[in-house]
Amino acid sequence: MTRLLPTLRLRTRRAAALAAVVLTAVLLLMPAPARAVIDVPLQDVTIRSKQIDAFRIGRADEPRFGGLTFLGGLELLSGNRHMGGLSGLVLSADGREMVAISDNGLWLTATIDADPNGRPLAVRDARLSAIIDPSGRPLMDRGRGDAEALTLRRNPDGTGELYMATERYHAIYAFPYPLTDLRTPGRALDLPVAMTGNLRHNKGMEAVAFANSGPLAGTLVVVSERGQTFNSNLPGYLLGGPSPGTFTVLRQDSYDATDATFLDNGDMVLLERRFTLRHGIGMRVRLLPATELKPGAMVVGRVLLEAGFSEQIDNMEGVAVHRNAAGETILTIVSDDNRSILQRTLLLRFRIDG
Repeated sequence: MTRLLPTLRLRTRRAAALAAVVLTAVLLLMPAPARAVIDVPLQDVTIRSKQIDAFRIGRADEPRFGGLTFLGGLELLSGNRHMGGLSGLVLSADGREMVAISDNGLWLTATIDADPNGRPLAVRDARLSAIIDPSGRPLMDRGRGDAEALTLRRNPDGTGELYMATERYHAIYAFPYPLTDLRTPGRALDLPVAMTGNLRHNKGMEAVAFANSGPLAGTLVVVSERGQTFNSNLPGYLLGGPSPGTFTVLRQDSYDATDATFLDNGDMVLLERRFTLRHGIGMRVRLLPATELKPGAMVVGRVLLEAGFSEQIDNMEGVAVHRNAAGETILTIVSDDNRSILQRTLLLRFRIDG
């Protein structure tokens, strides 16, 4: 009996090893379980609005700030966990219908109720959905959902194309406007390698604006959030139009570019954001004249508004323009709350006075 024990143990170990080999082979031959697609289906969103009557906290009697007059604002609140992170904005010609993107690859469309001067009163009829890429898959499912900029090429009849830019994976996608179906796949634009190869991984195409009129009509303008270093000036690109090429925007006071939009006369409004331990949080609106936006130029422009902790701001990332019933030029600015309980989703409106 004693002599048989080593033999039995050896046979047992061999049988266990054979069983393990067979089990491994079976598992390898079995089809892999299907991976769940990362998606956010089309859905309605209820948004509650909290009025902001004073831009400077506690001073409703001071509506004028630099070249802008504050018309009013809203803090947007929702129980939908997908609501927030707004990083790009487009408005209809009358300012009522909005299309926004979030930085995790979502569309948000809604109607803005406002008084005749443009002061926002409420946001209603909101819907959201994942942005769909040319292959029919949600951008977020491919790890390409860092949507950061949105602009509109507008046709004379009011239709057109939305151009939406992503960061990390540098791309611009075109979608039909009006965006009646949020599940419509986009098409990728051909971008120059000289541009995409020069953008930082996470500080790339934050400001994208299409010139529908003025000297640059037909040009898609891209301004990088930041240059190659913290102190570098901001690279700019003129794609298509009458004078394609590159330019540079002077970086001032630690501000980064977050969005841009064109006025009817061809001047461009650049939205900038700052957050440093030294300066704290800041928002700046700079006007870049069309005459400065040309190949080889160092663009400086002039500051229309600068705000900080004393004003009702957050991480301001999206800007759009329209005209009110009186023909006045109105800026709408939205914030990215990063889906943090410490931040807010704001919608602010100003009239450009000078």
